[in-house]
Amino acid sequence: MIFLLFFLYSYIPIWNIVDARWELQLHRPLHAAAYYLNPHYHYNPNFKVNANIKIGLYQCLERMVPNASERCKIDLQLESFKDAKGLFGIEAAKTARDKKTPAQWWDSYGDECPELQRFAIRVLSLTCTSSGCERNWSAFEMVSSFYFIILNVEIFDKNLINLN
Repeated sequence: MIFLLFFLYSYIPIWNIVDARWELQLHRPLHAAAYYLNPHYHYNPNFKVNANIKIGLYQCLERMVPNASERCKIDLQLESFKDAKGLFGIEAAKTARDKKTPAQWWDSYGDECPELQRFAIRVLSLTCTSSGCERNWSAFEMVSSFYFIILNVEIFDKNLINLN
């Protein structure tokens, strides 16, 4: 029991670092827009949209689409996507929500909303990269090894004490 408590206590600083990086890198407008535009999540009965997600979506839209009239078209086309109207609501599109990648789904069924389709494919393609995560993994690579060594030394010392 003491070992378990020590083990958990020794990893708290590490988890705090991981959580801080998570907050800094994964709570961005791009991720909010990708969540909103991903058909797998958007049409799920548990899909919840709060103000932060909508703010992120519109911040991403403003940054990635400099033309105000095109942004207005995209905003109007979001209603068709939200309500699954036109191609978004056909049976093939419903079936493919979980079968195709989000960018492939938009390529197949977003033709009635070309500005939104182009924006969605850009957003959903950008969020697929793992380069930011790879940098984090390399930063944390030695942490687990370091704590593993410390824990093994302490276990070894306790076993020596118990043998004597």
